[in-house]
Amino acid sequence: MTNSAQTPALSPWGNLLGALRTDFPASIIVFLVALPLCMGIATASGAPPVSGLITGIIGGLLVGAISGSPLQVSGPAAGLFVVTSEIIAELGFAALGIVVVCAGAIQIVAGVAKLGSYFRAVSPAVIQGMLSGIGVLIFASQFHVMVDDHDAARPWLNIGWEKGIANILTIPESLWKGLVPLDNSPHHLAAAVGVSSILVLMFWKYVPIKSLRIIPGAVVAVILAAAITKTMGWNIEHVDVPASLLDGILFPTREVLGDLEWRAVALAAVTVALIASAETMLCCAAVDQMQSHTRTDYNRELLAQGVGNFACGVVGSLPMTGVIVRSSANVDAGGRTRLSAWLHGLWLLIFVALLPWVLDMIPMSSLAAVLVYTGWKLINPKAVLKLWRVSRPEGIIAIITLLLVVGVDLLTGVLVGIACTAAWLLWTFAKLDVDVEEIPSESRTVLRLEGAATFLGVPKIADALDKITPDTELHVPLDRLRYIDHSCLELLVNWEKMHSAQGGVLVIDWESLAATFRDSNNKTHEQ
Repeated sequence: MTNSAQTPALSPWGNLLGALRTDFPASIIVFLVALPLCMGIATASGAPPVSGLITGIIGGLLVGAISGSPLQVSGPAAGLFVVTSEIIAELGFAALGIVVVCAGAIQIVAGVAKLGSYFRAVSPAVIQGMLSGIGVLIFASQFHVMVDDHDAARPWLNIGWEKGIANILTIPESLWKGLVPLDNSPHHLAAAVGVSSILVLMFWKYVPIKSLRIIPGAVVAVILAAAITKTMGWNIEHVDVPASLLDGILFPTREVLGDLEWRAVALAAVTVALIASAETMLCCAAVDQMQSHTRTDYNRELLAQGVGNFACGVVGSLPMTGVIVRSSANVDAGGRTRLSAWLHGLWLLIFVALLPWVLDMIPMSSLAAVLVYTGWKLINPKAVLKLWRVSRPEGIIAIITLLLVVGVDLLTGVLVGIACTAAWLLWTFAKLDVDVEEIPSESRTVLRLEGAATFLGVPKIADALDKITPDTELHVPLDRLRYIDHSCLELLVNWEKMHSAQGGVLVIDWESLAATFRDSNNKTHEQ
């Protein structure tokens, strides 16, 4: 029977108007969030600010149109800051485009092969350690920029210190320059702008007028900084954006291709693809948890990210990922379809194409302050402490990953973190306690197994069986086992044949093992 009370289907124009009512205002908010972050991440990576803006535009207009996660917003991300800065430092900015093209191609192949969900299979301890390490590096590097002290770490680098460690060790030097002006330098003016920007970021959410809170704190901080420096006439560093967006495009040339170290390019491309994909997939999962309007197609999203990064590489801009800050702003602002992400890219394009002189008014110290604040939030000491309290081994893995990301490089930190996680899981899964209790009065022996009886536990079980009295009745309860594999069962079966020949008996309590699994399943269903 047809239900006459059904709501009539909306026309395509009706759907578009409905989407515009929610997604148009959301796109404005996302645009305002993305604008300072695109430029800030670019400058932090050692790239021109316009390259970050181009990546944001491609992330909105191209990836936003074909994304598998409609409410996710893509663009340059803090998670790739370390890798990108290392590529630029070692291979040059001109080579970055080739690396990003190759990384995009890897993502496209992985998306076609439907490997999207596998990039989520990374331990939370490794993710937290990686993000905290990236946060430390961003905080340390941008602290110097916040006081216009770009060369603070250079003497330390000349004696072999890693850049991240050198930036950390020279923070007191830049702090002193920001507090005490020497030789009529403008460091204290830049520091004043940076500190003011951080204060705005910290306290903007407490502004009593709720309607004003819709404007992102980063935008307010940057606008106030630009107004202060313009009014006071302070001679501090400002953002440098070309008059034409086309001047920021850097196509690969035959000379660049001929001079490349292709082995280093391949390693960098794999690193970018893996980290960008993992960060994007985790962001997708977070966006799915924030709302119930859409669900992610992980393979389509991975393919879309690959297409986006391929395009970014062709024009020589920064690599992209799905970005949680912009995506959460999209959801919180009421975004309901992919239109909000697409429109945010359009606003970026229009703003950069028509109003580049406005961007030139932004002080570098204010952008750096936004990233200092972002870096501190990425470090997230509370999350590391919570991880430590819940699981001490995972807390140790997070700290190891953090230290290696800061002291060596991002890829080493992540790979060692994954290896430590695998070793911990193997140790946990292979742990088996074997206890033998003899009851001479009953001519009976009890062999208790607790933990996981895998092939790694075969030698321990075999040693215990070798000590069993030949003619005893051996009972093996299995209620304390989480798992028993074929190799252990085969050992017990073969041993039973030999034991029976000597007049003994083997009794295995299979029902206790079945009861254990039944209880476990019941508890799972009850939860």
